[in-house]
Amino acid sequence: MGERTEKTDAEWREQLTPEQYRVLRQKGTERAFTGEYNASKERGVYRCAGCGTKLFSSETKFDSGTGWPSFYAPVSEENIREEADLTHGMRRTEVLCETCGGHLGHVFPDGPQPTAQRYCINSAALKLDVPE
Repeated sequence: MGERTEKTDAEWREQLTPEQYRVLRQKGTERAFTGEYNASKERGVYRCAGCGTKLFSSETKFDSGTGWPSFYAPVSEENIREEADLTHGMRRTEVLCETCGGHLGHVFPDGPQPTAQRYCINSAALKLDVPE
């Protein structure tokens, strides 16, 4: 595991857009089909919008039809953390950035092979790093 990113609430507010702050720091969710990367087919690596940690590759991105960018695997299991989320009367698995603790979205066991996982991630939590 790498070094953790620790910032004050004021520092996060200064660095992030209001939508990024709401999603990453307050565990918000963007509206379905509104995120910048939902329908994106660009090649590259999706990094955490908060700290730049590599999270997902465009090679594992698929169209789940849910309205959020979906991936069947992270770049590295070490770069994410999963926690139980019992909010809103549901039992879900929350996905967080291991480096900065930012809320990314949720993972569900209904994705395609080879993992059968669907990492349903907010676009506001991501920044696409496109190769030159």
